[in-house]
Amino acid sequence: MRWVKDCRQELIKGEWDESLSFLYPPQKLAEQRSRYVSLLDGFSARFGNGEVRLFSAPGRTELGGNHTDHNHGLCLAASVDLDLIAAVRPVAEPVIRIQSEGFEGMDVVALSDLSPKKEERERSASLIRGIAARMKELGYKIGGFDGYITSEVPQGSGLSSSAAFEILIAAILNGLYNKGAMDPVTAAKLSQYAENVYFGKPCGLMDQTACSVGGCISIDFHEPLNPKVLKIPCCFSDFGHALCIVSTGGSHADLTGEYAAVPAEMKEVARFLGKETLREASLQELLTRAREIRQACGDRAWLRAAHFFTENERVAKEVEALRQGNFLQFSQLVRASGTSSYEWLQNAYPGSASREQGVAVALAATALLLEGQGAFRVHGGGFAGTIQVYVPLNRLERYREGIEAVMGPNTCHVLGIRPVGGIELTKNAP
Repeated sequence: MRWVKDCRQELIKGEWDESLSFLYPPQKLAEQRSRYVSLLDGFSARFGNGEVRLFSAPGRTELGGNHTDHNHGLCLAASVDLDLIAAVRPVAEPVIRIQSEGFEGMDVVALSDLSPKKEERERSASLIRGIAARMKELGYKIGGFDGYITSEVPQGSGLSSSAAFEILIAAILNGLYNKGAMDPVTAAKLSQYAENVYFGKPCGLMDQTACSVGGCISIDFHEPLNPKVLKIPCCFSDFGHALCIVSTGGSHADLTGEYAAVPAEMKEVARFLGKETLREASLQELLTRAREIRQACGDRAWLRAAHFFTENERVAKEVEALRQGNFLQFSQLVRASGTSSYEWLQNAYPGSASREQGVAVALAATALLLEGQGAFRVHGGGFAGTIQVYVPLNRLERYREGIEAVMGPNTCHVLGIRPVGGIELTKNAP
């Protein structure tokens, strides 16, 4: 633990550059120095001077496996170099106080009562309380702290700012009170628990796992309580491409029914086949009993089930392509995934939409701008939000200029893959 004023001066002098260079690309080093200095200024303004520790947790991007996790399928994901950072100080009293930059109110959670609070549902305080409660249940130590948080992960960007926040809180409690003993997958599981039980959102485990483990990973959810995680060395710039996320505008409000229908229809087909999830069934069964399924469950449900089976196979092939350094094959699989999401999964736009089809417009504009190069696909849940694009480096500026002319300024975000998940930073190493 270091004093705020000392840490601030060390950052300005570049004495933390080794640690920062591990998390951020060289061209962003000066920007990140200033960002951490501002973080410390925000902390001292709210909580005074004294000792402080620094923590970080990344956003994530889904590389493969669109809507496969909820049916116990395979996913390919990566943590990114946009993150949440926190300056914190442990306190003797059993209270967590967090001030997030840009928000007027402070989250205050008393650890003397860790039961779910109805008034906190869908608020960040519920996540803090839920993570602390689950850690205590699992035998980990918890305690109070004061914290100031800033974020580079845009809300609604499809990069999972909520999971990044959860993993940051878990990393802080793990670092302050458990000497880092909790493993990343456990941190992901208890974060999911907090979001499901305390926040009130029935999310899967992919987002938290990607934010917590870090790097590029494949996740097999065949046993959802014990997901198999495999790290895959990957740097898309080595393949001559930039990984981009394009925000398409539009609101996720009123789309709950659209999102819920995807797993519901897939599981309806699974139940028709006598299974709980599609992971337990097969594509051959889907084909053999197609007429019965279509009559009982509907054509869209059959198409979405077909997407699940083929997407699951694609993830395995994408993993192998990356392991072999075969970007051409990987990009072909990405394009196939995008086509399947658009045509079979049908999550490029809401079924009732005619005037607002931002995802579809971004995909069409990208196809026209890239002229057969690179690859692109629906990103995340779909219907609104973002698309994912792999752009040849020699076309990046032209693509960014072209797509922002269509979608609006500052809608194209170039991402790097970050090697680690939620961590505490030290002066000379992460």
